[in-house]
Amino acid sequence: MAMEEVNAEAQTGAADAMKNVSKDEQIGFHKGALSTLAKEREEMAKILNVVEQLMQMHISALKELGVDLEAMAKQAQAAQGAQPQGENKPLEDNL
Repeated sequence: MAMEEVNAEAQTGAADAMKNVSKDEQIGFHKGALSTLAKEREEMAKILNVVEQLMQMHISALKELGVDLEAMAKQAQAAQGAQPQGENKPLEDNL
């Protein structure tokens, strides 16, 4: 079964289940879901900040070691422009 079919079935099942629930319960359910999702978004932002800090530390260390990341990025862009679209290398190969 394709992912779209699974999502459609899940949404249909959820909609059917909500028809048998009172309006106040539906409101509570949606408010609770939004509250949970907002907290999840905050945690994701924290994770993103940590990852960004770690990346900046590694970039600084590479600069101190004399590695020119900007030149490498320009070379990668030039090489990517020369490659056909379907042949993307894995990220590990670019590093």
